[in-house]
Amino acid sequence: MSTTEVRRGEPITTVLTWQVRPGHEHEFEQWTHGIADCARRFPGNEGVSWLRPEDGHRFHAVLRWSDPHRLAAWLESDERAAWHRRIEGIATELGSERQSTTGMETWFSLPGTTVQSPPRWKMVLTTFLGAYPFTLLIQWLVTPSTTAWPLPLRSAVFPVVLLPVLTYLVMPALSRLLRLWLYRSPDS
Repeated sequence: MSTTEVRRGEPITTVLTWQVRPGHEHEFEQWTHGIADCARRFPGNEGVSWLRPEDGHRFHAVLRWSDPHRLAAWLESDERAAWHRRIEGIATELGSERQSTTGMETWFSLPGTTVQSPPRWKMVLTTFLGAYPFTLLIQWLVTPSTTAWPLPLRSAVFPVVLLPVLTYLVMPALSRLLRLWLYRSPDS
């Protein structure tokens, strides 16, 4: 198990790797639905995703938690232990890797890989490149027609418009477009 140092109160992501016995993939997949639902109900859980293998019998679970202490509570919980007993002889947990995150990494993640997120200064610059044109558009097209609205409502327009556009359209496209620069290793 490799663990990076995390500070108290920072979100944390854990990847758990499972080796499934050949012929038991269907049973294991059924189990993943149940344990994922259980984890989602646990305090501090911010999401569970399962990655199925293309070939072979290794499955990966990506779990996001609000902080390391709540993750530790889940890992040591009776509920999790009970779910693990259900698949004895079907699959074996091989280990986990934990990483502290700022939250912006999800805009820059490469699905199905263990490639680390780019340096924060590159994430900031890329986010600026994506947000600035839309900030101008919103200020030019939307803001003038909302001047008579109450301040809390006017203030809500900007993030309600900008954040979904950035999250679903702009940042995935920019991170694909700039991937060679974003993910270039320091020694290259």
